[in-house]
Amino acid sequence: MDHRSGQKSAGGLYPMIEPFDQRVIDMGDGHRIYVEQCGNPQGVPVLVLHGGPGGGCSPAMRRYFDPGIYRVVLFDQRGCGRSRPTASVISNTTWHLVADIEVIRAALGIDRFILFGGSWGATLALIYAISHPDRVRHLVLRGVFLMTQAELDWFYGGGAGAFYPDLWAKFLAPIPEAERGDLIGAYHRRLFSGEPAQEVRLGRVWANWENALASVHSDGPVGESPGEYARAFARLENHYFKHSGFLDSDGWILQQRPKIEHLPAVIVQGRLDMICPPVSAWKLADGWKNADLRLVPMAGHALSEPGISAELVRVMDGLRG
Repeated sequence: MDHRSGQKSAGGLYPMIEPFDQRVIDMGDGHRIYVEQCGNPQGVPVLVLHGGPGGGCSPAMRRYFDPGIYRVVLFDQRGCGRSRPTASVISNTTWHLVADIEVIRAALGIDRFILFGGSWGATLALIYAISHPDRVRHLVLRGVFLMTQAELDWFYGGGAGAFYPDLWAKFLAPIPEAERGDLIGAYHRRLFSGEPAQEVRLGRVWANWENALASVHSDGPVGESPGEYARAFARLENHYFKHSGFLDSDGWILQQRPKIEHLPAVIVQGRLDMICPPVSAWKLADGWKNADLRLVPMAGHALSEPGISAELVRVMDGLRG
């Protein structure tokens, strides 16, 4: 395989490519999962885990990998993107997603992956690696989220809102003051009200709060999300957060970290990430000898942040050998 096979654009990403394989896998419990493969069919397998939960994959996610070297696998997690049924939380937990990855891996005949995930995708990568360490070659994580109550309190309890009080006020506005002590619970009641118009409207408010803080270069709303996308994203994210990621205890990932400390990991973290503050990435890397924490100055949370994108491409280029 020629390490010089992929020609990068001026922006540092590889040119857009189309999948060589697209399929839908029926998981047998009502969920049908969209899977695609790009790049070199004989290459080093990389599994891309998108954020959210509920974010879905985008074509831009194919562009972080030399297509002559890597066999890139992307899939839309349960309830979102091109997977069906849309916005469904029935049989939709972290452990269903871990099992889905195993089904995908077996169906594609892959022994071990590089796991590439950001935000919730980093969470899922860590949980899968803890559950199946023998199936992981390397972890490449971005914008670390450890699924702890402290992180939820930061983003949905007023911590981030102290820096964006105008945007925080818009997030609070649909919720009566008496219910604001538990905003995840208050939104849950409305996102699962059975009233489609209300679910779309509140889904947009939920999604807008997160999207507005994703980039260090933005200073306010970045436009309305399409209604059905916002509804699916908000319902799934809220469902997972209301149930603490379906983990057995707060701090579970760090408690289980010894199971993966033999694995190499690179952690790319925006220094100014307002959604997933750097303290989580620091805690994850602290004492993990095989982990390389790279803090990117003047970068926030989004995958598209120039410094984040450049560092992730640099990491993946460095793993080609």
